[in-house]
Formats: sequence, C-alpha cells, structure tokens
Amino acid sequence: MTLFDVLSFIGGLSLFLFGMSVMGRALERRAGPNLKSMLGRITGSKSGGIIAGIGITALIQSSSATTVMIVGFVNSGILTLSQAINVIIGANVGTTATSWVLSLSGISSENVIIQLFKPTSFSPVLAFIGVALYMFGKNQKKKDTGTVLLGFAVLMTGMQTMSSSVSGLSAMPKFQSVLTAFDSPFVGLLAGTVFTAVIQSSDAAIGVLQVLSATGSMTYGKAIPIIMGMNIGTCITAILSSLNASKSAKRAALAHLLFNVSGAAVLITVFEIVKLIFAPALFNAPGTLYGIALVHTVFNVITMFIMAPLSGFLEKAVVKIIPGNTGEELSGMLDDRFLQTPTLAIEQSRLLTVDMASVALEAMNDAISLTENYDSGRAKGILEDEERSDKYEDLIGTYLIKISAYHISDEDSAAVTGLMRAVGDYERIADYAKNILRLIEEARNNKITFSAGAQKDLKILTNAVSEILSLSYIAFVNDDIETAKRVEPLEQVIDGIGERLRSNHIVRLRSGECQAESGYIWADILTDLVRTSDHCSNIAGAVIDLTDYNINIHSSLREFKTKSEEFKRIYTEYFEKYSV
Repeated sequence: MTLFDVLSFIGGLSLFLFGMSVMGRALERRAGPNLKSMLGRITGSKSGGIIAGIGITALIQSSSATTVMIVGFVNSGILTLSQAINVIIGANVGTTATSWVLSLSGISSENVIIQLFKPTSFSPVLAFIGVALYMFGKNQKKKDTGTVLLGFAVLMTGMQTMSSSVSGLSAMPKFQSVLTAFDSPFVGLLAGTVFTAVIQSSDAAIGVLQVLSATGSMTYGKAIPIIMGMNIGTCITAILSSLNASKSAKRAALAHLLFNVSGAAVLITVFEIVKLIFAPALFNAPGTLYGIALVHTVFNVITMFIMAPLSGFLEKAVVKIIPGNTGEELSGMLDDRFLQTPTLAIEQSRLLTVDMASVALEAMNDAISLTENYDSGRAKGILEDEERSDKYEDLIGTYLIKISAYHISDEDSAAVTGLMRAVGDYERIADYAKNILRLIEEARNNKITFSAGAQKDLKILTNAVSEILSLSYIAFVNDDIETAKRVEPLEQVIDGIGERLRSNHIVRLRSGECQAESGYIWADILTDLVRTSDHCSNIAGAVIDLTDYNINIHSSLREFKTKSEEFKRIYTEYFEKYSV
C-alpha cells in the first residue's frame, strides 16, 4: 500500500465522516415534525417506545444522535427513565438501516436498471439536485433537503474513495498479519469499541468495516466481534453528553452502556460456543457489504429480544449504581442538545411556557380572590409565583434566542416569535398580580375600605378577567383556535367595563359614597385588571396567527374585529353577561 493509498484512505474517511455528519444534522432538522409525533408514542407502551426508537433512528440515521436526544428528554423531565430505556432498545435496531444503505455500493450486476441503484450512478444526480435546492430553495425545508442529498453524495464519494484505496490490501502479507490479530474475538471486540468511541459513530464505523470487507480478507468470524464492540463504543457519545446533566440523564446514558455491554457479553459467549462446537464454514467466509449489514442487523435484533424483557431490571440497576434524588431546578429543563433539531427545542420551550402560564394564572387568580378576602398564605404564594415567573422568562427567553441563531424554517421562526411574546405576556400578568397584592396590602395597612357599590362593580370586572384568563390559557395550551377567537371580543367588553367603572367611581366620589384615599387604590387595581386582559388578548392573537405562521398579531386581530360577524356575536354575548 503506497503513501498515496494511505492519503487517499484518510481523505476518503474524512469525506465519509463529514458527509455523514452533515446529512445527519440536516435529517434531524428536516424530520423535526416527525420526531415530535414519534415522541408522543414514546409515552405509551414498551413496544411503542421501542418502535419510536427504531423510527427516530432510521429517520435521522444515527443511534448516537437519538440517544443524545433521549438523554436530553430525560434531563428535561419529558421522559421517564423507563420510557427512555425502551427508546434506546429500539435505537439499536434503527441504526442498522444505515449499513443497508451503504451496502448499495456493492451492486455489481451488468443489468442497466439494477446499476442505476448503485450509489456511483445516482450520487452525482443527488449532488446536483442537492446543490440546486440548497442554493435556490425558497425556504429552510428545501435547503435542508438539499443538504441531506449533498451529505449523502459526499459520504458515498468518501466510501468509494476508501474502497479504491484498500483494494490492493488483500495481496499484502503485512495486512494479512495484522488481520490475524482479530482471530481473537476479544481483540476484535476491543478494536470495534475503541475505533467507534474515537469517531463517535457506529454507523460510520460499520461503513469502514464494510469497506475493509470489500478486500476479501475480513471474514465473518473476525467481523462479528468487531461489530459487537462497535455497539459498545457508540455509547461514548451519550455518556459524554450526560456529564453535566441531571442524575436521571446520567442513568439513561448508563442504561445505554449496560444494555450494549450485556448484549455483547451474552452474544460473544454464544459466538465462542458455536465457533468451538460447530465450527461453521460461514465464519471463515469473506465478508461482503450485504453480509456485514445483515450481521449488524441480526446482532442488534437478537440483543433487542434478549434485553427488552429485562428493561425493568436494567432500570433498577442504574438507579442503584447512581442513587439519589432526581429533582431538578428550572435550569435543567431546557437542554442545548436539542438546538440542532429546532422543532424539538421549540416543543421543549412550549412545554415550559405552559408551566409558566399556569404559574402566572395561579398568581392572578389568587390576587383576584384577595380583592374579596385577604389571605396571608395566598399573598405569600403570589410573591413566590411572580419570582418564579421572572425565572421562567429569563430561562425561556434566552433559550429561544439560541434557537433563533440556527437555520430554522418559517414555521419554526413564527413559533419562536409567538412563544417569546407569550412568555412576555405571562410575565406581565404575574407582575400585575403582585401589583394588586401590594395595593390590597396598602389598603389593609391603612384601614381603607371600598364602598358596597365599588365592591359590586369590581366583582363584575374580576369575573370577566377570570374568564378571559381561563380562555386564553386553554387556547394557548391546546392550540385551540375556536377558544382563542372568544378572547378578543371579551377583551373589548372588559375595556368598556373599565371605562364605565371609572365613570361610576367618579360619581361615587362626588357623592361622598367613596373615600378619596380609597379611590386611587381602587382605580389602580382596575387598571391592572384591564391591562391583564390586554395581555390575554395578545396570547390568543398569537395562537390565531400561528395557524398561518403569521407574526403580525395586531393585524390579524384588527381584521377579525372589523370583518367577522362571529366577533360581533361573541361580543354581544359577553356584553350582556357582564353588564354594569
């Protein structure tokens, strides 16, 4: 093997790894919506989690990427450890799809139609289409599709380059002597583990093994232990990813390692027994591209059937190895691992924003209740909720800005904008709850009371605000357009109520029914409540706009108010319900 061949192999390997990395990342972005739907299946049965693991890994062509995402899900509290283990089991099978795609380069038929399925035949076409989509695509989806095609063409070019550079190895005595070391299955197991840990991709490692098998010198007896070792080596990515994560995430990464080590230990034992007793001729046969892909698939499927029934035991084992409480602070709930897959990162942000919304709603509803009866426990809860709301705003806002820095689709961009506005609106609602608490405590400390007329008017307003809070929350959490459309008419009614209540209050002040000292506090409470309804309107408007991926909320609301008969009907309904 000449120096040129060595350099050619290194260059081919570099292209192969680069192409696989580029294709994998683009697939993650492109498959984002599918990953979101599959995530819903994970929370079901064991079989559902395994199937989801197979599907996700087959989509993004990387078990390492899948397990890193799963570590992130566990770290964020989206998945439990038991659910994560099921997905990891499936990911080991899903990763075998890559080796079958790579085996297409072994097509050698003279039939023209069959030759078209050979990567060297269609890769240039894919590269051309990929460049066209990447350079001229109107949206991010088309650009990502182009990147996938380009990545695939680059990795297949790299594989072809490696194959050409090693084609003469079979005739070299030194190469043959090196291969004799792999007659020991434990050396093969170790070699597969170390090589895969270094390049951090079992798919790429399998590709290199397939290239070496093309020399005709890599027998199945030598390849099988190496493949087992590759499954162990791929765990390094998830382990590294979990180092700064929660205990639950560390347990998920450890479960991945124990799963693959246990599977390899069982099957290497079976392999040695079969080799010793039966000495099948297949073990001495030279491997092929298809044969290596088949061995990889069979090994992982058998491992799945062996280990799946033991998932509960595996969970107990990792909990015992990594003991302790798994409760996490807010900072662990948004994981940077998902930034490469913006759709998942946005979904994570949305889930945390829903939590923030419930905190803000609780604060405001407690503040409304204090307008009738003061309760020190609720007063303390409002302050805690407002402080927690501020933390949510900082955390989610920073994470959404990170997402915006990536190449994201128009739909994802609109979703990020909508979430940013929702976070700001809910933070202000919590602030208004705190303002109302301070006003009530000021009145209480100064022994200021409201007249019966003022209390009656305020009750009408608080009832309306309680309803608009509930409507906007339901609309936001469930993406409920019909409920969202009821918010703006009610907000307009609340604006009208505010004006009429101010007029009524001026009349009471002039007649002496209300004290001047109480007037300022009462008016400020009224202002905070009306402004709360404004933010509820913003939230509902964002829900309506996101159905068309529009970020011009005020424009949509104006159109809804001026052109919709439905708006007039709902407005009349609430006007009559909350008449002053």
